[in-house]
Amino acid sequence: MNRCRRISCSDIKSGLTFAFSPVKPPTNCRRCPEAARFLSRSHATAAKPATGSDTEEKPRLRAIDLAQKVQREKSKPPTEEPPLSGQQKRVMELKRFSLQLQHVHPNVLAKHLHKSVLYQDKDVVVINKPYGVPVRDDSGATSISSVLPVLSKMMEGMKIKSESQLLPCLRLEKEMTGAFLLARSEKVLEHILDLHRNNQVERKYWVITVGVPVPSEGVIDIPIIEREVTGPRPHFKMALSPLFRMNDAGDGVTKVRAHRQAHAAVTKYRVLDSSSGCSLVELQAFTAGKHQMRVHMALALTCPILGDHKYSHSSKLAPQKLPERVLGNLGLEQSKIRYLPLHVHARQLTLPGTNQADISVSCPLPKYFTQTLKRLHLSLPDEKDY
Repeated sequence: MNRCRRISCSDIKSGLTFAFSPVKPPTNCRRCPEAARFLSRSHATAAKPATGSDTEEKPRLRAIDLAQKVQREKSKPPTEEPPLSGQQKRVMELKRFSLQLQHVHPNVLAKHLHKSVLYQDKDVVVINKPYGVPVRDDSGATSISSVLPVLSKMMEGMKIKSESQLLPCLRLEKEMTGAFLLARSEKVLEHILDLHRNNQVERKYWVITVGVPVPSEGVIDIPIIEREVTGPRPHFKMALSPLFRMNDAGDGVTKVRAHRQAHAAVTKYRVLDSSSGCSLVELQAFTAGKHQMRVHMALALTCPILGDHKYSHSSKLAPQKLPERVLGNLGLEQSKIRYLPLHVHARQLTLPGTNQADISVSCPLPKYFTQTLKRLHLSLPDEKDY
């Protein structure tokens, strides 16, 4: 005979647990109605399956329901984004341009270079170098040198047994654009390097400067040297190492001893046009010093090249500081000026031909360069005067 154990309220409050039979409901206790109600509720809770348990049957997902859901998502009207201002569009355009070819597959870069061939013969090839792609990269990243074997095969019609090669001759910095010379053999490469050492290879660059050089034409002959810049962000950059300095009286110059680590640097310049506080300048380097043209323009003439964030400040690393007038014409704020690319373009390449007339190649300006010229109201020289 089943007996009901007497349960007090204190037992319930102390957390006493019981085992219940799944068949028979607990017998109501006459002496403690509160305990009886508690036991009834506990039994009902134990008997009811928990929501989300395995015993609960889940609705089956049908393909038609999924298709209808996708269709509803597509039919929703697109959320209207606020229109971009002219300045925001300009910044986004510069961002896209700066990343255009820096992280592409080697075959994609080779195809791009194949389309940009400006001149070719049995000895040399001249291509239009794109912005932001290094000529060489020791880290293994995509560079022009790394895709030259593929480019050579493309130019030979993808012949399997083709033994042709392409070798970079004269250096162009990563941020520069324009005519880039390639040799088809080691013999031709050595010949071109000899011509370059004897100043028989003529390379003219077009740059946009912040400021107007005075006088409008001249030759800068000041050696340059690499020095460490101390401060919160120590770094190395090229600097001037002049052979003359002002005398103590301040009425003349005195020749000083040349620094052993200084390199000769000679740059010829000519102002082609000036407007809005900026200039279009033609440069010709007679020596091959590192960052030579950038250092001479920024430190010797105090007219830094537009987008040259490295040499616009002599003692720190910071984005180039531009006058308000120039910022307004460019459609940029000073806080976004770091996206402005370096405006140096290898415009013309001339070298003596081996068995024929001189080879002269003129390279078209990139889009960002021509847009900047228009914004600054700078005019290109006439071809007959150039």
